[in-house]
Amino acid sequence: MAEVDGEFTTFVQERGAALLRVAYALAGNQHAAEDLLQNALAKAYARWPRIRGDAEPYVKRILYHDQVSGWRRRARRAEVSVAELPERPADRDGGQEADLRLLLLEALRALPPRQRAVLTLRYLEDLSVEQTARLLGCRAGTVASQSARALARLRHLVPGLDELTDRPEVTR
Repeated sequence: MAEVDGEFTTFVQERGAALLRVAYALAGNQHAAEDLLQNALAKAYARWPRIRGDAEPYVKRILYHDQVSGWRRRARRAEVSVAELPERPADRDGGQEADLRLLLLEALRALPPRQRAVLTLRYLEDLSVEQTARLLGCRAGTVASQSARALARLRHLVPGLDELTDRPEVTR
């Protein structure tokens, strides 16, 4: 048992920050991301002897599935809309990147959870449409349409987002 504890602790220390980033992208806020990751790690710990060689994909799968389960539980709730988006700063000097990231983060939070998850899997995790569909338990066409809608919504919410498409690290 001590060996399992040690291996699991090492895994969490080495990969915890990366897993938290994925959970944050899925959940949209720090507290929900921490809860989502904590639940996923608890489930992974219970199966550690069987997954120890391939733990990270297993934990990511738990994150995605738990987030989808959360959507289904909240499906009957009305979506909360924000009256106004934060204005884009007039002069964008050295803080230009940070300003754009904050604006983009707010716009991502405005997306429905499923669209946020599709963008996370497709562009943060760099998965194909088919891999994303398999993880989310839907069709590839659904992933493609959700991606298109989410990107169109982001372009609408974040003026100047198209300027980023010239940057190689953003295009896919």
